[in-house]
Amino acid sequence: MANLEFIKYTPFREVIEDRNVRWVHDKLARPIEKLPQLFWDSGEPWHEASHWALTKATNLTGGDIKTVTSLMKHLAAYASWLESRTLDWRHFPMRKQDRAIVLYRGELIAKRDRGSLAPSTARSRMAAVIQFYRHAQVHGFVHTKSPMWKDRQVVVRYYDTIGFERTLMRTSSELAISNRSRSGLRLEDGLTPLRTEDAVRLLEFAKEQRLHELHLILALGVLTGARIETITTLRVKDIENACPDAETPDTYRLPVGPGTGVNTKFDVSGELMVPKFLINDLKKYAYSMRRLRRQGRASVSNRGFLFLTIRGNQYESGSFNRLMTDLRRRALVAGMRFMGSFKFHQTRATFGTWLMEVALRVAGTKAAVAFVKDAMLHKDEKTTFLYVRFHEKAPVKAAVANEFSAVFTGIVARDWSQYSA
Repeated sequence: MANLEFIKYTPFREVIEDRNVRWVHDKLARPIEKLPQLFWDSGEPWHEASHWALTKATNLTGGDIKTVTSLMKHLAAYASWLESRTLDWRHFPMRKQDRAIVLYRGELIAKRDRGSLAPSTARSRMAAVIQFYRHAQVHGFVHTKSPMWKDRQVVVRYYDTIGFERTLMRTSSELAISNRSRSGLRLEDGLTPLRTEDAVRLLEFAKEQRLHELHLILALGVLTGARIETITTLRVKDIENACPDAETPDTYRLPVGPGTGVNTKFDVSGELMVPKFLINDLKKYAYSMRRLRRQGRASVSNRGFLFLTIRGNQYESGSFNRLMTDLRRRALVAGMRFMGSFKFHQTRATFGTWLMEVALRVAGTKAAVAFVKDAMLHKDEKTTFLYVRFHEKAPVKAAVANEFSAVFTGIVARDWSQYSA
């Protein structure tokens, strides 16, 4: 599996003196913190991809390095897929259907249609790969005798702030994937919750397999709805400083968001509701020999993080994805078929569905939505209402299924023993 690493980039420029070249620090160019760099599974760097990241980062005008990181994450997924198929990204055979980029597009569409990849993610992932190939072609990193794909001009119509209709010409590739939503109701980020029994089995399995860090991370996802970016930035002090809720002492409040050092999506401020038993388990883990050994290997800046890799590093996308890949492999061997398309973010959808169901039992829709919105740190109330719709739709689906079974079971079912081979 390809790995995404982050470096501190310090710009240098060449100076020629007495026909000798030496490199000096370029004080006019700005350094870049956490510049993403891509490495193959063998440890060899993907130089062309790293060149693309550097070019994108140095051309930012008031932008955010997170944009470059997001693009590189998509390219890392492509690199991992290439390695799994032993394909060379520069190979462009005459038959279009044999090209790596075309095969990858088919893989993304298949995942989208199966429901294991959100339509928006499939679209963004393909767009990132196309961007990279355009960069590689401009800089001479890839050479083909025929076009890599066919481009077409698309007219985009929009209205300006005054209300006048405007048009914009843009170039679109034939390989682009449209953001077509799948049928059926989906929650935030296009994912569905786990069944309660599957969530319980997942937590039990991670514990049985002695995947200690992953078990606690999954527990935080299922029991608090926290995103992975929030969980991996928790520090031991955050667990120590969590306070019991005044009205429900068995629930602890853990502040997150700007000013706390714990990341949240859209920098939303709020508090996680953490069960007391989970807080106690996290405290025990924080001072266990297992974690303290990892802390001993960590740099000064990383020692405070609650979850550290075996090398003492903070969990990043690459290291966490390796944990998840190992978990899925083990779970599928154990017969847990639902794990074939499992995404960590489904733990959040599972928590939100359960929380909304309980809230609607004891309060009206308005109060329930307000409570769940705060508990899940939603920026927009529209996202919270998805859980209301999901909750309201479930009994209808169950009633229809039961009614169909009652009416048609006797008609369709046959005694197949009377039919000869």
